[in-house]
Amino acid sequence: MKTSSPHAALDSLLDVIDRLIGPDGCAWDREQTPESLADYCIEESCELVAAIRSGKLREVREELGDLFFLLLFLSRLYADRDGFTLQDALEVSAEKMIRRHPHVFGEMRFDSKEEQLREWERIKRHEKADEGAGGVFAGLPAGMPSLIKAYRIHSKAARVGFTWPEDEEVERQMEAEWLEFLDAGRQGRDAQSRELGDLLFTMVELGRRKGIKANEALDHALLRFLARFEAMEALARERGLDFIALSLDDKDALWNEVKSREGAQ
Repeated sequence: MKTSSPHAALDSLLDVIDRLIGPDGCAWDREQTPESLADYCIEESCELVAAIRSGKLREVREELGDLFFLLLFLSRLYADRDGFTLQDALEVSAEKMIRRHPHVFGEMRFDSKEEQLREWERIKRHEKADEGAGGVFAGLPAGMPSLIKAYRIHSKAARVGFTWPEDEEVERQMEAEWLEFLDAGRQGRDAQSRELGDLLFTMVELGRRKGIKANEALDHALLRFLARFEAMEALARERGLDFIALSLDDKDALWNEVKSREGAQ
């Protein structure tokens, strides 16, 4: 189904949704509610993130479309049930972005990105105060993945001046947390779990200050591990070996061979 413009494509997808939830549509789609679709928002977002990080544009295009479909589906359900429309939601978002970028849509000027981010947080706190819920961390979603949430917490704390002045101080703190984690092994699992959490939290901040998002870095590490592991299994099959039955030394040899091939590419 080819359309001539983004507006026409949007209207076409909305028409598809209307047909799906109409009297002669799909029984499954007609049964859905915003609440029943909530987990699909997480799933589709994760699939889009995976596609983006894979660098495969065809997959990005497909997953971006799937997420748009879901968001438009939700907007239709809310329009039918609660009376606010997609247009209402988009207008609220546009107004919010204009309000939070006074240096673009107004006369305010900033001398640095840090100054701009502090103003962003000030505006957000003012918005939340108007809604009866203030505080620097008031807007953090409860269901946000922990590594992403840790990054956001450190970022928001830094914007209001609550962080270590220098990177070297964070490095020393991380070393101290590592030693506390090791020492906690003598105090039991609960103590060690607590210290591991403190260590990870500090590592996230060190990464943030160096422009690295811990969740993204870990995701790439997992992808590298999985690719190498699959390559190890493939080598074992090529050589007629039972991978699971191999000794740890033999598995390490395959791992090192796979890594050496990566370096040669």
